[in-house]
Amino acid sequence: MAKGRAERRGARQGAKAAASNIIAFQGEPGANSDMACRAAFPYMTTLPCPTFDAAMGAVQAGKAELAMIPVENSIAGRVADLHSLLPHTKLKIVAEHFQRVEHCLVALPGASLKSIRTVKSHVQALAQCRNFLKKNKLQPVVHADTAGAAREIAEIGDASVGAIASSLAARIYDLKVLAKNIEDADHNTTRMLVFSREEAHPDWRTVQCMTAFLFRVKSRPAALYKALGGFATNGVNMVKLESYLSGARFEQALFYAEVEGHPEQRNVLLALEELGFFSDELKMLGSFPANPFRRKGWEAPTRPGT
Repeated sequence: MAKGRAERRGARQGAKAAASNIIAFQGEPGANSDMACRAAFPYMTTLPCPTFDAAMGAVQAGKAELAMIPVENSIAGRVADLHSLLPHTKLKIVAEHFQRVEHCLVALPGASLKSIRTVKSHVQALAQCRNFLKKNKLQPVVHADTAGAAREIAEIGDASVGAIASSLAARIYDLKVLAKNIEDADHNTTRMLVFSREEAHPDWRTVQCMTAFLFRVKSRPAALYKALGGFATNGVNMVKLESYLSGARFEQALFYAEVEGHPEQRNVLLALEELGFFSDELKMLGSFPANPFRRKGWEAPTRPGT
């Protein structure tokens, strides 16, 4: 019996060690989120998942150490699917990553731009390449995932169908890149949030920190104005504030917010205490180091003819 317990304990420890080197993402191999995971955590193994919920669930279940989820894009705006998961998750935000997105039009090896009639991809990718599609009179078709669209056109073998996907997806599925950098703007960048079971503990004395939280204000006049007043009076910079409906409640919006600073800083603590006083609900999602991209951004690539 003791031997059996030791074996089970060893198996659990082995699984934990294996999971500690895994980062989950939504999509198929070669998706933009896959590329983002490889860029931010090159020493980790990526785990493809069908949905955001499944990726975060893999972390909660101990099958992965981290999950990286897109939250907003500089062209297409916020990725709304994540917001419905935040009120229920037990995971914490521990990092942010900014991924430069370079879309490619990919197709079968024998295809050409003239042979393509329809283009499949994720709705966000289609929105980010709207001008290219319109200019070339290509019919967009929504797919669940960029890399999944690439895999599908490789399987169906139709030279009239292309996909908007990454160069990595083209290599994985043996497709031809017909056009590179087809996104509408050189600054096409997606911000990703990294989730973990354990909180991050950045040293706010040496690192610029961000703090994310959800709140729902009391249903009374000027409640939001009063709830946010503490951030102004305490000199806390709020860099993001988004409202959205949660469930069937239309009279009270749920707010997602991010501020500069850490709750251990007195001014941030006082602002959060005032927010809590005027709120029906306040959920801290985590504090994490601010990515250097916030200060310097990307250098826009020079394209041929520009």
